[in-house]
Amino acid sequence: MMELDVSERRPPMASPRAGLRWERVLGSTLRTLVVAFFCFLAIAPFFAMATGLLQNDNDLYRSGNQLWFTEAPTLRNIHFLFENTNYLTFVRNSTVVGVAVVVITLLFSLPAAYALARLTGRWGERAGIMMFIVYLVPPTLLFIPLFRIIVSLGLKDSPLSLMLVYPTITVPFCTWLLMGFFKSVPPELEEAALVDGYHRFEAFLRVVLPLAWPGIISVVVFSFTLTLHEYAYSQVFISRLEWRTLSTGVPSALIRGDVFFWQALLAAAFFIAIPVGLVYNLFLDRLIQGFTMGAVKG
Repeated sequence: MMELDVSERRPPMASPRAGLRWERVLGSTLRTLVVAFFCFLAIAPFFAMATGLLQNDNDLYRSGNQLWFTEAPTLRNIHFLFENTNYLTFVRNSTVVGVAVVVITLLFSLPAAYALARLTGRWGERAGIMMFIVYLVPPTLLFIPLFRIIVSLGLKDSPLSLMLVYPTITVPFCTWLLMGFFKSVPPELEEAALVDGYHRFEAFLRVVLPLAWPGIISVVVFSFTLTLHEYAYSQVFISRLEWRTLSTGVPSALIRGDVFFWQALLAAAFFIAIPVGLVYNLFLDRLIQGFTMGAVKG
């Protein structure tokens, strides 16, 4: 009797490489779907704004039809924003205030963070935490005493009031953030610079600051964007329309009683959100490095 070959009776076994290949395909597909979902969440507000600012009233107020056109798109809303409101004045005021706040914040937070990180010993970190706690105080608890100070200084209805008040928010947080960066710089680099004949200030400018560049970018972006969206102080300190910033000027010009100029409001938000979003994406890696290193090291 003829014996059967044992190998012929065994079922074929799947190749390990094929299993690994399917796992990679499945993992890549899941990652793509997750990234696409979050990209949709990020793009959807901009798409809604871009669609709404071009819509006629009939399209905007028609139920269930806020995201596409049944009538021809129009640029009338954009013309209304630029010609019938002080939008460009609000942009100018916000830019001037933002640049001034960034400069003041850097002038105070850079030396303060360096001193607390390098020259104060153990209590420097505790002082940095106390400064960060100041940042956590709600503005609604402070605007009344600050308002009395602003009035006594004669700065009511002046952009100078915002230039003086906003650093009380940005300096504590930015000092705490920069402390983490300065602690991450090896002290040996500064010691080598001192041995080469540099003064402490020269070593700070030429050695420490270039290595803390991501933290400086984080400070600049944080301080400037805060001046764009802060509302309470701007509303209380400035009542004249020609000196208002974007956060209070746009609602004052485009919300008149119970009448909301929605398309113009969307256009105002869109034209500011696009450059801010581009700046964030341009320095995204630096921002992530700045905030994470500042939080971990500080």
